[in-house]
Amino acid sequence: MVEKGIWKDWRLHAIVFGLVILTEAIGTHQFSVGPGVILLLPMLYAMVIGLILFFTPVVKNKQSKNAEPLIVLGVTLLIAKIGVIIGPSIEGIIEAGPALLLQEFGNLGTIFLALPVAVFLGMKRESIGMTHSIAREPNVGLIMDKYGFNSPEGRGVMAIYIFGTVFGAIFLGLISGFLATITPLHPLSFAMASGVGSGSMMAAASGSLIAAFPALEQDIIAYAGASNLLSLSTGLYMSIFIGLPLTEKMYNALSKRKESKKNAVKKGA
Repeated sequence: MVEKGIWKDWRLHAIVFGLVILTEAIGTHQFSVGPGVILLLPMLYAMVIGLILFFTPVVKNKQSKNAEPLIVLGVTLLIAKIGVIIGPSIEGIIEAGPALLLQEFGNLGTIFLALPVAVFLGMKRESIGMTHSIAREPNVGLIMDKYGFNSPEGRGVMAIYIFGTVFGAIFLGLISGFLATITPLHPLSFAMASGVGSGSMMAAASGSLIAAFPALEQDIIAYAGASNLLSLSTGLYMSIFIGLPLTEKMYNALSKRKESKKNAVKKGA
C-alpha cells in the first residue's frame, strides 16, 4: 500500500528531520528595509532548502511523491491547533465580524492590480485564469469546469496554482511582517489578510506576524485561522458570482482599449 510506503520511507523522514534541525539552528533573523523589518523564519529556510534539494539526487521521485500527503497531514494538525485557539478568542472574533466578512473582497485585488499588467504584457485569455483569484484548488476546479483543462484560461490558472504552491508561502512570509512594521495598520488586520484560503500561506504569513508582535500571538493565530476558514468556505462563491464575471468584463474592456490604441498607431504611421 502507498500509505505504508510513506511511513517506511526513512530517506524522506531523515531529510525532513535534518531540515528541521538545520533551520531551527539557524533561527530567526531580521533586517531593516527603511522603516520596515523583513523577518527570516525557519519555515522560510526549510522551504528554500527543500526546493533546492528537490533538484538534486538527494531527493528522488519516490520522496517527492510520498511528501505530498504528509503536507496535508501537517496542515491538518495546524488547523486543529487553530481551532483550539479560536475557541477562547471567539468573543473578539465576533466583535470583528463585519471586518472578517468583508475581508474576502480583498481577494479581488488580484483582478484590479494584476489583470491590467497581464494585458499590458501581451497575455491573452490566459490572464483571466491567472488573475481572477489566488488560484487555489477550488478556483482551479471552477476554471476547469467553465473553460476546460486545455483552454487558455485553464493554462493560466494552472500556471498560477503551481507558482503559488512553490513561492506563495515564501512571498507571504516575507511581505506580511514587512508591511505590518512599515504601515500604521493594526497587526490583526494583517492577520485577517493572511487567511487567503491556503493553510501553508496562512502559516507563513501569521508566523512572520507573530515574530514581529509576540505579545499578540494568540490573537494573530485566531484571526488568521478564522479568516482562512471564511476564505475557504466563501471564496469559491465570491469567484463564481463576482470575481470571474468581473475579470471577464475587465479583460474585454482592456483588450478593446489596447486594440484601439494599436489601430490608432497604425493609422498614424
